[in-house]
Amino acid sequence: MPRKKLNLITGTDDDRPIYVAGSFNKWRVAEDAYQLQAGQLPGQWEITLDLPDDMVHVEYKYTRGGWEAVELGQHGENALNHGRHVAKRWTEPDRVVNWAGAGLRYRDEFLPKIEIIDEAFEIPQLIRTRRVAALLPHDYYETDKHYPVLYLQDGQNLYDDYAPYGSWGVDKQLAAMSERGTGDLIVVAIDHANHQRVSEFTPSLKNKLGVGEGKQYCGFLANTLKPYIDQHFRTRPAPRHTGIGGSSLGGLVSVLAGLHFPEVYDRLMVFSPSFWVMPDLPEQLMQLTREFDGKVYLYGGEAESETMVPNMLRFQEEIQRLSRECNLEFRTEIDPHGQHNEARWGKEFPKAVEWLF
Repeated sequence: MPRKKLNLITGTDDDRPIYVAGSFNKWRVAEDAYQLQAGQLPGQWEITLDLPDDMVHVEYKYTRGGWEAVELGQHGENALNHGRHVAKRWTEPDRVVNWAGAGLRYRDEFLPKIEIIDEAFEIPQLIRTRRVAALLPHDYYETDKHYPVLYLQDGQNLYDDYAPYGSWGVDKQLAAMSERGTGDLIVVAIDHANHQRVSEFTPSLKNKLGVGEGKQYCGFLANTLKPYIDQHFRTRPAPRHTGIGGSSLGGLVSVLAGLHFPEVYDRLMVFSPSFWVMPDLPEQLMQLTREFDGKVYLYGGEAESETMVPNMLRFQEEIQRLSRECNLEFRTEIDPHGQHNEARWGKEFPKAVEWLF
């Protein structure tokens, strides 16, 4: 079993612990066994890795305890993975100058109250069940206020620091927002369906992935889940107070939901949407409804793929052209260095919420 030592040089103005996650530990973040130790000089850190005998090349990233606190590039952009060949000498240290979440300060008393509504919420439209959780404002039970609601896809990746693909850090973002007076909303987190995620999040029309179950899934959100949430929590149920969002395929299905059910949602949060699945989506869906009238927050990174931003801009143009009689409002944010990951979407989350609501 080869032993390899990583050396890291970083600033000394951040007292959070440093961890490494990579292909050698299945990208599990913030594991005690992969916490770096201080070196001999300030700003120097090190760790010795025991690698599998059959490992030829490793990829990894450093974090300050979660994907919402991952290393960033020199200009604050998402950093590429580090890579090293096991057979070569590891003498050159890694260097990190910026960290995500370094400016995110929150107090624990502002953290939302996370309530698991059901570990197996019934989805009659698909004859399945799903874990659904509500992130309630920190003072929800101390007031009689009614709140807007944002329904978010891929609940596993929204607030769990140990999520396999990273976390948006929504709970921490909401805490920071609440402290500055902008976090008064309920977030409903719907877990994805694991191996059936692709089918549930793609259109029920012929597309590059076949014919999906998107319409049935959107029907569940609008006709089953939303009435339950409105009945059991103090919500503001009108469309202008109801949003839906997600990233990647979760962004795509959120668009489907908004266009299938314009009477339910007036607020769409669409991050890095997988429009490549169906490039002519706007025209086909707008034949079903020309009634969507609300606000759409679009975000995408140019480092995600060559087609991400062009597809987003084409989508915006087509929706606006086909909905001339509607009062649509778009905000489109493009990060020239943005990559396809949860940490970046978490960073965009508060900006999107504050604009949408």
